Amino acid sequence: MLSITDISVRIAGRLLIDHSSVQIVPGARVGFVGRNGVGKSTLFHAIRGDLPTESGSIALPPRWRIGSLAQEAPDGPESLINVVLKADLERDALLREAETAHDPHRIAEIQTRLVDIDAHSAPARAAAILSGLGFSTSDQARPCAEFSGGWRMRVALAATLFSAPDLLLLDEPTNYLDLEGTLWLENHLANYPRTVIVISHDRDLLDTSVDQILHLDRGKLTLYKGTYSSFEEQRASRELLDAKHAKRQADERKRLQDFVDRFKAKASKARQAQSRVKMLERMKPITALVTQDVHEISFPAPEKLLSPPIIAVDDVSVGYEPGKPVLNRVTLRIDTDDRIALLGSNGNGKSTLVKLLAGKLAPFSGKITRADKLSVGYFAQHQVDELNLDGSPYDHIRKLMPEAPESKVRGRVGAIGFSGKAGDTLVRSLSGGEKARLLLGLATFYGPNMIILDEPTNHLDIDSRAALAEAINEFPGAIIMVSHDRYLIEACADRLWVVANQTVTAYDGDLDEYRRMILSANDGRPASRERVKEQPTKPERSRNEKRTSPRQRVAQAETEIERINGIIAKIDTALALPDIFTRDPKQAAQLTKARAGAERALQRAEEEWLEASAELDEATN
Repeated sequence: MLSITDISVRIAGRLLIDHSSVQIVPGARVGFVGRNGVGKSTLFHAIRGDLPTESGSIALPPRWRIGSLAQEAPDGPESLINVVLKADLERDALLREAETAHDPHRIAEIQTRLVDIDAHSAPARAAAILSGLGFSTSDQARPCAEFSGGWRMRVALAATLFSAPDLLLLDEPTNYLDLEGTLWLENHLANYPRTVIVISHDRDLLDTSVDQILHLDRGKLTLYKGTYSSFEEQRASRELLDAKHAKRQADERKRLQDFVDRFKAKASKARQAQSRVKMLERMKPITALVTQDVHEISFPAPEKLLSPPIIAVDDVSVGYEPGKPVLNRVTLRIDTDDRIALLGSNGNGKSTLVKLLAGKLAPFSGKITRADKLSVGYFAQHQVDELNLDGSPYDHIRKLMPEAPESKVRGRVGAIGFSGKAGDTLVRSLSGGEKARLLLGLATFYGPNMIILDEPTNHLDIDSRAALAEAINEFPGAIIMVSHDRYLIEACADRLWVVANQTVTAYDGDLDEYRRMILSANDGRPASRERVKEQPTKPERSRNEKRTSPRQRVAQAETEIERINGIIAKIDTALALPDIFTRDPKQAAQLTKARAGAERALQRAEEEWLEASAELDEATN
């Protein structure tokens, strides 16, 4: 059990957690929520022991392993699959020791433990996790250094999940994922066999993957049973009740104070007045709901609505290198008030499509027609790098309104969520959510006819995401969005386009159907030690696996066969000792069990070799 008892945590003089307690039982899946900046990540630091508490204590079972996402993305020449496999420190250490061990007793212990932790299925489990997070089988064999920072953070997430710690701490894990990866992660966490606490502002993840909600508000931790939707209902009821109690107490305090004020000067009533003063002093105030207003998000309406279609794309091919189109033969149209969400795994061309629509990328061939005087607002998270870190929101808006009076500029700065002194805060001091708000305000400043939003919810809390959905629905122009937030898509989009296989197609189903389709693509692939034994001996190969060259698969299988044969040889040497079955029957049984497990692993590797060899022969003939 994770036991947090009466802790207080202070950062830079600011009290974030104030004498708060909570107990989390083993196996609980907990969503950790609260406004940005209240101290959720700080509590994770305290649980890991990276940050001392001012008072109180945090206790964990002595053998529990804590796992959390690395602060820095992995890098270097090692392949993705090996980076993930090495995250299981025990398996990695045992395998290295197995290569040099000669003592029969130690060999037996090593091999038995490897069987117990299902070490032989580890490559399949690691591959399943990487596949779920968007890496093809050929990608998994590539060096980590070849991938961008965002993709390497996915590798870090895969390594954390593969290590299967007793307490899994995840801080906004979907920020680096697309919708498909998020759907897979939701399903993975929903079936996680140990304790998990996940900080997230994704409503669907909190409704799908957890069974408890931990809420941090005004320095206090409160644990609620159920999903996020249940939490919202419980909290609303609780706050309503608190408000009623607070009003009742305020009325009682007023009555007592009126009595004191009226009779404190009368000798005959002095004793009663004094007793009421003591009652007032003993009365513990009930804190009613303190409304923390969310700055609304609004998009300025275009001056003139254009006649449809505002964009027509006819048989277009587009990409970055001539002769190598990312999208091919694309035909589509966008009307004045369309609400379109783009689906499809990262790398399939969603960003290429939005750059084409935004006019930032010219087509190789085909025709693209835009309405006269069409203006497009384009928001993408990477634009944070384009902000002036030493400038303020006011400075950024002033640059767009050089001739406007001060009051008008201040009004516009306030309209995008930076009223008063907040407008003069340097960008380098803004939170991720505040930077996102500033970018949204800048991207839509001139009232575009169409707004393109590429992952707009990163760093926005749940209430701000709801404000964004409201702004999208109130905007009279067209919206094209790419988002891993299912709530935002369901709340705003009325058309779904799938970007895959070098083209764009309309999707007639809803997101529930799309989710089932995505998850079914991962069926039959083991993802954890606990569930691997329920899977078929030979998982069905995904379409991405077929892209790996047969020659590469043959080489991988041969390496695995050689490794397993080495293990079997060492076990046979130990079993050949003349008195092992009489001297230590328990150890002999363990060795026999270990050999059977190795034989099964060898059989799988040989089957893979035979299949890959047949494909190689067919390809070369």
